[in-house]
Amino acid sequence: MRKIRAAAFIGAAALLVTGCSSGGGGGGGGGDGAASGTGDIDIWLSNNEQELAWGKSVVDAWNAEHPDEQVKAQEIPAASSSEEAITAAITAGTAPCLVFNIAPAAVSGWVRQGGLVDLSSLEGADDYITERGGDVESYQTDGAFYQLPWKSNPVMVMYNKELFSNAGLNADDPQMNTHEAFMEGARALVDSGVQSAIWPSPTSEFYQPWFDFYPFYLAETDGTMLVEDGKATFDSDAGKTVADFWAAMYEEGLAPQEKSTDDAMSAGTTAMQLAGPWAIPSYAETVDVGFMPVPTSDGRENPKTFADSKSVSMFTSCENQGTAWEFLKFATSEESDGVLLEETGQMPMRTGLKDAYPDYFSANPNYVAFADQAENTADVPSIPNSVEAWQAFRDEYSASVIFGKESTADFLKNAAEKIDGLVSE
Repeated sequence: MRKIRAAAFIGAAALLVTGCSSGGGGGGGGGDGAASGTGDIDIWLSNNEQELAWGKSVVDAWNAEHPDEQVKAQEIPAASSSEEAITAAITAGTAPCLVFNIAPAAVSGWVRQGGLVDLSSLEGADDYITERGGDVESYQTDGAFYQLPWKSNPVMVMYNKELFSNAGLNADDPQMNTHEAFMEGARALVDSGVQSAIWPSPTSEFYQPWFDFYPFYLAETDGTMLVEDGKATFDSDAGKTVADFWAAMYEEGLAPQEKSTDDAMSAGTTAMQLAGPWAIPSYAETVDVGFMPVPTSDGRENPKTFADSKSVSMFTSCENQGTAWEFLKFATSEESDGVLLEETGQMPMRTGLKDAYPDYFSANPNYVAFADQAENTADVPSIPNSVEAWQAFRDEYSASVIFGKESTADFLKNAAEKIDGLVSE
């Protein structure tokens, strides 16, 4: 059983620490013939059970048809900081050819480090990426694709139906689509004896805003990213609306200021969490869960949310980039994406998702809401010093919103100034 905290970390971090270069490349470069090189390659996969099963099936299918271009998949070792480990691997030339489950926020830093292959330089790559994914220009860095947008986990509000019913709320249609209604429902839950209404992690990791402030901000602004056109966007009326909402949740004790010591959903100590479709199988045997869109101040229909997408990148230490590109297309084909959907319940980032897999969604109606939501998402901006920018935001947010040490107006102003400086470097 994966815990919410672990899943959020896996969803946010790029998840890689060690590995070996494919074909013996080192020093961060694959050589002049790398782009057309063919032969054996190594890849890294996320270490959760469902994705490993998907990876094994795709690799086995490829290897059966390509005896001279074998793919070796490695489970991702545990690490406290995957981004730092990948950076070190790039420097040492020990990254694999492909990494599945890359966090888009980390890509720009690795591009500047010279660690990622410009996929747009490969024949037909731009057409393939855009035909598969649709409107994916926001995943470009300096006008080029250094990542293939692979899958998304649209963030929605997951709730415990039993606890909602016990609190007198309608478990099938909670009607909590406005900030005011959400807070009223949260108060009813706590009054009924639940320890917390909702329990986002209050810890300081750079990616934590993706599971509290950012989905609400995207919903409130119809998809305005944290940074656009080189400037922070959130020091605004919409940003203050969201910040004030969360500050009130903490001030009233509806969201705890301390980290949960267990899986709060399974333990019944929280009634709600922000989660993606991975949560459905994770809680199938422990909690009867429902899902609703992220609320907005005015209760608008079909609000945007955070995509929590993951990409695939190719590393410059790869000497057999020709094989790596062909395998990447194989692993993101309509057939392979269908296997990913079946094995993990996560949404492949391809156009016409429900039309492509009607049998799956007919047999798994709980996932339809996420397929619909997947059409209405936004992601993190592709900016310089992305991780540092998110960390600066988190530090200011924590001090103000979670712990009440400064006003929300000061938080927004200070965080925006810090981020403007970081993205202009």
